Amino acid sequence: MSAVWRASRAAVNRRRLQTFLIGLVVLCSTTTVLLALGLLVAASGPFDRAYAAQRGAHVIVTFDASRVTSSQLVSSTGQSGVEAAAGPFAQTVLDVSGDWLWMAGGTLTVVGRADPGGPVDRIEILEGRWATAPGEIVVNWSSQGSPGPELLGTRLKTSGGPTLEVVGFATSMSRSASAWVAPEQIAALEAVRGAGDAGTAGTPAPRSAANTAETPGARDTRTARSNAAPDLAGGAASGAVAGVAGSEGSSGSSLQMLYRFSDAGTEADVAAGLARATEGLPAGAVAGSQSYLALKQAFSALADAYLPFMTVFGVLGLLVSALIVGNVVSGAVVSGYRHIGVLKALGFTPRQVVAVYLTMLSVPAVAGAVLGTLLGNLLAGPILGSAFSGIEVGRAQVGELAPWVSAVCLVGMPALVVLTALVPALRAHRLPAVRAISAGSAPLTGRGLRVQRWLAGTRLPRAVGLGLGRPFARPARSLLTLAAIVLGVTTVTLTTGLTGTMLAFAEVGREDGGARVFVSARDGERAAALTDRQIEQRLRALPDTAGVRARAFARATLAGHSQELYADFYRGDDASYARTVVEGRGPVAAGEIVAGPGFLDRRGLSVGDGATLRLNGRELPVRVVGRLIEGSRSIEAAWPTYAAIAPGSPATEYTVRLVPGADAGAYAEAVRALDPRLRAEVSDGTNTGTTIVVGFSTVFTVLLTAVAALGVLHTVLLDVRERRRDLGVLKSIGMTPRQVVVMTVTSVAGLGAVGGVVGIPLGVAAHRYVVDAVGAVEFTAPMKDVWHAPQLAGLLLAGVVIAVLGALPPARGAARTGVGAALRTE
Repeated sequence: MSAVWRASRAAVNRRRLQTFLIGLVVLCSTTTVLLALGLLVAASGPFDRAYAAQRGAHVIVTFDASRVTSSQLVSSTGQSGVEAAAGPFAQTVLDVSGDWLWMAGGTLTVVGRADPGGPVDRIEILEGRWATAPGEIVVNWSSQGSPGPELLGTRLKTSGGPTLEVVGFATSMSRSASAWVAPEQIAALEAVRGAGDAGTAGTPAPRSAANTAETPGARDTRTARSNAAPDLAGGAASGAVAGVAGSEGSSGSSLQMLYRFSDAGTEADVAAGLARATEGLPAGAVAGSQSYLALKQAFSALADAYLPFMTVFGVLGLLVSALIVGNVVSGAVVSGYRHIGVLKALGFTPRQVVAVYLTMLSVPAVAGAVLGTLLGNLLAGPILGSAFSGIEVGRAQVGELAPWVSAVCLVGMPALVVLTALVPALRAHRLPAVRAISAGSAPLTGRGLRVQRWLAGTRLPRAVGLGLGRPFARPARSLLTLAAIVLGVTTVTLTTGLTGTMLAFAEVGREDGGARVFVSARDGERAAALTDRQIEQRLRALPDTAGVRARAFARATLAGHSQELYADFYRGDDASYARTVVEGRGPVAAGEIVAGPGFLDRRGLSVGDGATLRLNGRELPVRVVGRLIEGSRSIEAAWPTYAAIAPGSPATEYTVRLVPGADAGAYAEAVRALDPRLRAEVSDGTNTGTTIVVGFSTVFTVLLTAVAALGVLHTVLLDVRERRRDLGVLKSIGMTPRQVVVMTVTSVAGLGAVGGVVGIPLGVAAHRYVVDAVGAVEFTAPMKDVWHAPQLAGLLLAGVVIAVLGALPPARGAARTGVGAALRTE
């Protein structure tokens, strides 16, 4: 075994360039595969682990206390299929009319619970302690991390009722409540339910312009207010129960039960478990329920939007990696036949020869896999963090890769190298020593020579003809190289199309070219002295104002749906939906709403359907009149709808559209001069979704293109080494170094041209599949039609560029080789 190791180590030292290339190819391939697998499993893995750790509820049920007793609910815990249960807990809903702890006003679901433990929904305390006495409240913090102790002590004032002090922040993956109080506090809170007169004391954080971007891609991010914010509504976007009561006007009417079932893998399983749990209870006792699968769907909604193109890139990465690794490794073994013959002549057995080559190739493969795994893990944190940005994640750690992903890459890539090398190595070990020593150095014969003779009869320059005929000498190697180039061109084409589509998507609403300035009626805890209408009038009167759009923001619910929603109400002359509505029209009159595909599909709504909107104790019949290009968390309506359901309520934000060329910074200063408490911020026009998609695409394109180019480089390097004697003969009869470079580059440039012709249609098809498969966005036809003749002509050269980039280094080395050195190869 020591002889095998010494021979392998000597081969590694002697073939440093080849060893380096193999390691680099494996490194890039491992990083690509690891990132692709990482996002594919991240959409469910972190949620499932965190949910299981907190014993999350499979279903949260709100009961009408006027129809069922607590003892009856306790008896339901013994029903068949109920694995565990918690409750009943008294539940009420407060109407918060103003901003509190960074969030907009709306409904606040409060549950009376004596402690955070229990068999279901074990709540984790992040800061402070649990509420144990009247006047104390614990707020559900739905974002990653901790809010910090400085917010403890913030007070929530209720009209005509008690003032509650925040004594703790906690997180519940079940999203069973917006906040918790001691059980004896619920009765006092019921007394003020529906009063709608909640205020705040403390220091709420200012709202950033990034969260108020008016482009469609930022609409859902805008409604989130902040990536670090408490859940004031029991999981608005996540689908948790938002305190649905049996009667809007009754008091003390809601009880909450939390169930875990032995079988809850599908919605049908959850529905069957709920039916068994509530069997025998009085009719109409169930006022609302929510499956944990809605939580899971909302958790992965943003990442699911990226999964189609991540899947495509992952498949491309796997194919390119397999092809290039196979080509590089098999070529390394074939080029080493002479060395194999020498080892046999020295007394190495066939098995030892195979072991030498497998060990020689395993060293760079293992090193590349280790480094690629480390690099992939470094990139995975920010990439996965971006993919899940803006969603409510609780204790799910989405910035970390599942350990098995790294293990698969660490073991799988070296195994791929060994398996690929095993086939040619086994073929070589059967060769006699004399044949192995002479393999690869014999004069060129067969199809390659015949093709070159035929090309010599054409008018092509001799160097070009010799180069174009070379791929036919090694058809199997040439086909592998061609396949890698095709996949590289496919990747470049896909990335170009995705970039064009996403840039067009980001520009919706900004076609006029003017800057946008976002104005808030509050600067921290201080409200502006001007009224709503005064602010709008003075903004319109400022120089360079092209339009003003007022906005009010609230949390609401739709009758029959326990998921809470964000509601945006707009007023002004910049509310055109011409480019953002893909079906129907924009809202104009009272009771008309529009929403994105994610929102409508999850609630089983379509254009023309009716519903009932609930906000601050009021109800309003509404009808869906349009389907927006994107959106899964909010609805939009015109100002008459807001006036009908929240009469007299003012706008809190204003989007100012400036004339093209106006100085946005100077305009923001002019706004602050109107009232020091007005907060004005200039939008940078950045769209988070566009940035993430383009960033992902760029990373994978660079990696896959690099792998393809490295494969070409290694192919040409092997070819040059095999033909050193031929090159010496050609130089001796007058071939110049420049002609050597032309011949060598041409040998793969033809493959690159063919790869471009084949890869472009594949890339266009992949682009159309990806943009059509993104369920969270419905791209319009102009956004999909990004291909034009000049662009396609440029892409046609992508294969040639990949081939030339890979061929130039060994071609220049071949051109510098002296005639004598080349002829002494034998």
